[in-house]
Amino acid sequence: MKQILKSCTALTLSLGLVAPALGQEPLKELGQGEGELSIVAWPGYIERGETDKNYDWVTEFEKKSGCKVSVKTAATSDEMVALMNEGGFDLVTASGDASLRLVAGKRVQPINTALIPSWKTIDERMQNAPWHTVKDVHYGTPYVWGPNVLMYNTEAFKGQPPKSWNVVFEEMTLPDGKSNKGRIQAYDGPIHVADAANYLMAHKSELGIKDPYELNEDQYKAALDLLRVQRTLVGRYWHDAMIQIDDFKNEGVVASGSWPFQVNLMHAEKLPISSVIPEEGVTGWADTTMLHAESEHPNCAYMWMEHTLSPKVQGDVSAWFGANPSVGAACKGNELLTDEGCATNGYNDFEKVKFWKTPVAKCASQSECVPYHRWVSDYIGVIGGR
Repeated sequence: MKQILKSCTALTLSLGLVAPALGQEPLKELGQGEGELSIVAWPGYIERGETDKNYDWVTEFEKKSGCKVSVKTAATSDEMVALMNEGGFDLVTASGDASLRLVAGKRVQPINTALIPSWKTIDERMQNAPWHTVKDVHYGTPYVWGPNVLMYNTEAFKGQPPKSWNVVFEEMTLPDGKSNKGRIQAYDGPIHVADAANYLMAHKSELGIKDPYELNEDQYKAALDLLRVQRTLVGRYWHDAMIQIDDFKNEGVVASGSWPFQVNLMHAEKLPISSVIPEEGVTGWADTTMLHAESEHPNCAYMWMEHTLSPKVQGDVSAWFGANPSVGAACKGNELLTDEGCATNGYNDFEKVKFWKTPVAKCASQSECVPYHRWVSDYIGVIGGR
């Protein structure tokens, strides 16, 4: 956690962030709801019971607040940043590789935590987290967090859970006697470079990687070389959770990095799918509900942020997505999450997750690192076979 704090401080300095950005002042008091609320969110984050009637944290909010919720789903952090740059939205559920970019780009505004009564109930590990806090100014409300798991087909692995990420990075024969070539997937986003770096941290210590988001030229080249090997194995790069599910069900895919969301949906269908945190550890995400700098419905937005911090909503979201709540009280007494849900989803493994963050040139672990714009262009090249 100390390393995360140092790294995000470095990002703050490198981007020239000040607090508050734009000379903005957080909203001082709440008025009547404006009747509408538009949210950019990850798939599965804003449910109104359409997929499963048990999972609905929108309908009650709309009734109580009078704010009609509309949602635009985004499959990657880059897509979220692009949508927020376009404007026309009130809130975004931003991961750590997008949140400070949004602050630096002046696309989100500081929040007034005094207008969110449940703020004091937030897990201390999340309350002042560096991916949404700049010089003691908060730019959002913690939502949920979790790991990027290794999802696999139990039949292909013959009841032997994979121990390592090598099943998606190196060609090999799987326990079912068939090659993994053409049967694996990889995430269609530049942040996946960090997954390769995380793997190399464990298997090529001579590279000296201390942080998978802070890579010098040699470390970065090694990660790209590993991703080029992976390119020869990948059947499809995924970014749409539902398409990935279909690929596991119908296209013979047997292993991939994934989110607990996909695992849970296929579990519900009693499919031969499971997940594991391999020996090298995992990257992960901690998402923040952030208020657009030009939000037209700030009162509804604040009402929503308060609503999402209730133990009921936190528990329901965590149960649906396979995530962990930012409010510890959600770990007990939630019918959907159950009292074992937090432990199952890794609530106690917070320190083991290498949370997404935006790579910058002036990094904390070494003198200079490869910045994110290089990750973007080079990963496109890797996917294209270059």
